[in-house]
Amino acid sequence: MPDLLELDAPNALRVGGDERLARAELRRQIGRLEGELSHLVVEAFPRIEIDSGVVAQCGEPRIADLGELERVRDALAERIAAARQVLREKAELETQNRELLRRMLDAPAEHKWVRVSNADIGEPGCGHWHSLPRLGPLGMLMGWWRVKVSSGCPLSGRLAAVER
Repeated sequence: MPDLLELDAPNALRVGGDERLARAELRRQIGRLEGELSHLVVEAFPRIEIDSGVVAQCGEPRIADLGELERVRDALAERIAAARQVLREKAELETQNRELLRRMLDAPAEHKWVRVSNADIGEPGCGHWHSLPRLGPLGMLMGWWRVKVSSGCPLSGRLAAVER
């Protein structure tokens, strides 16, 4: 039994003190980066799918050397930077679409046939806003435009049609 305890001791690995500290620091950084990546995945869900999978370096368990730990850390940092960029671009697009929707509600005739969905503005659900002429072709000729709000859910439309 004492020989098992000796193998678990840090000295049994025959790793220098500086290397142990470097490994511990790299593992701490990797843990922090993995936590940050998981927060970004949660923030982006369900609008954007961010890859959060971990790729195995090799098939069998082993102790990673400093170079491998640094590569893992750097790869995580690159994935986080890419995820932040995607989220930033998506947020800008959603802001532009919200502004378009506001302008469309203010002046429907200036935005003929434009359709904005909940997904376009980053909201859950399947609804949308659509600029359409009132009274069909007559309204189109007369310039009577409106923004029609739809729940977009096919089941609710079928139920409304059945109830009538």
